[in-house]
Amino acid sequence: MKIAVASDHGGFQLKEHIKKYLESRNIEVLDLGTHSEESVDYPEFGRACGEAVAKGEADKGIVCCGTGIGISIAANKVKGIRCALCTDVHMAEMTKKHNNANILAMGGRTTEPDKAVEITAAWLDTEFEGGRHQRRVDMLDSM
Repeated sequence: MKIAVASDHGGFQLKEHIKKYLESRNIEVLDLGTHSEESVDYPEFGRACGEAVAKGEADKGIVCCGTGIGISIAANKVKGIRCALCTDVHMAEMTKKHNNANILAMGGRTTEPDKAVEITAAWLDTEFEGGRHQRRVDMLDSM
């Protein structure tokens, strides 16, 4: 599995923490930046992650900005992306079960690093239920 990760300056430290966790699980990481806490524009990084997942350069993606809101909006502008901002494990499980989210978003200024690892693990380890949810995912993808 290959996961693309991207952040702006507000999510940089959280992205770096999540990268270490992914690598500890032997997951290949495609780091799309940013590479410091110097101010950058989150839409560029959300789009980059969205495009990497949509083009099949990565199986899934994780994006971080200060709150996770802006970068999730940017990622969702890419056709075929279902990016979900999750603040707890339950949200991560549900967005995978029911929405088959292919990108996870979190906030570097709102989510503690250990909590982010728990959220990431839940999102990675939960399977899409399909069934009635597939019809709804197909509707989202056709928009």
